[in-house]
Amino acid sequence: MRGAHQLRLFQGAGAYFEALIEDIDRSQREVRIETYIFAFDATGRALAEAMERAAARGVTVHLTMDGVGTPSIPPEWAQRFDRRGVQWRIFLPLGRIGLVIPTRWRRLHRKLCVLDGTTAYCGGINVLDDFFDINHGRLNKPRLDFAVRVTGPLVQDVLQVMTRFWRRRTPAAEVRRNGLQAAWRELRFNLQRVFSDQAQSEDAFAFGPSVPAATGISGQGAFADLVLRDNLRNRQKIERAYLKAIGVARNEVIIANAYFLPGARLRRALIHAARRGVRVRLLLQGRYEYFLQYHATRPLYGKLLEAGVEIHEYTASFMHAKVAVTDSRWATVGSSNLDPLSLLLAREANIVMDDAGFAGALRERLEQAITEGSSQIQAQAFANRSWRQRVLEALASMALRAGILLTGRRY
Repeated sequence: MRGAHQLRLFQGAGAYFEALIEDIDRSQREVRIETYIFAFDATGRALAEAMERAAARGVTVHLTMDGVGTPSIPPEWAQRFDRRGVQWRIFLPLGRIGLVIPTRWRRLHRKLCVLDGTTAYCGGINVLDDFFDINHGRLNKPRLDFAVRVTGPLVQDVLQVMTRFWRRRTPAAEVRRNGLQAAWRELRFNLQRVFSDQAQSEDAFAFGPSVPAATGISGQGAFADLVLRDNLRNRQKIERAYLKAIGVARNEVIIANAYFLPGARLRRALIHAARRGVRVRLLLQGRYEYFLQYHATRPLYGKLLEAGVEIHEYTASFMHAKVAVTDSRWATVGSSNLDPLSLLLAREANIVMDDAGFAGALRERLEQAITEGSSQIQAQAFANRSWRQRVLEALASMALRAGILLTGRRY
């Protein structure tokens, strides 16, 4: 990990998109966004309009969406983006083939944004109304999800990753054309900055550094790093980050994960941590959303509960979080679930942090979700679950294992 980062935690889409749109409206050179779902509801339209405004004033705007999460965008918005100069793409559109071929299961699931190479966002929050679920309609309470805003050295890592991903899917002629345009924008930006700095140098010297006051904002010295999962060099980096953090934990591990189907190594790490006296708490999805994820998770409960792992199911609303805290110091926020799709197939991005202020704020939010919105699974009650439930669990587990075999991966 490298130091000199400032971090800000967001819970839910409201404050997150408010901050992101403010940053887009301040951008001067470049805005890059990747997301799994981009819904053109009120939330999506507000973000889309911010991207339009940026492109209209000469900012390069790149938007990439996944072909499963966002199969298409409304024709009106496609025309508006094209007219304003917002460059957009859908990654691996399904077309007629759909998901029949296992290689098509490799999805773009990460949620990343970088602005002017100075500010980055990472998390699990899709471009979607917090009070709406695609499969279940309106929600009484917002879904539980998190994101982080980062300034500091790792922003350049995010920029490099997103730029490389875009260019690999860009025709050569378009790369050359965009390269010339980008060079001109860079020159114009630097000239504007020089004259602006000269005009404002006396005022800037008169003020000291601002002191963040909001909960969940770290100071300037936080250690942080970007960890990815893809199909080339980063197949196991996110899983290894979890394993390392759990392995060195001495007091507490809290993991909140929407789709929890970890492999054997992660399960063993959690069990070993609990047996050596670490308090291990899992905050998992408590509402029925998808058959496989809901039922295939539960066969894992038995051995975890026997080892002393606490399992809490979030029922206040749907949970979409992919975060963790250990020893009130290490934390991670990102897009990666702890299941085969995320850890074996999807492109994911998490940020890991070593900062007591940020970790403490995230821990406080998770404590609140556990105490106010969840129910704890008791070992005896789980052991006495119905045979019908056991059959559904067995069917879901077999279907999941068959799917993994079709991909040619081991889990």
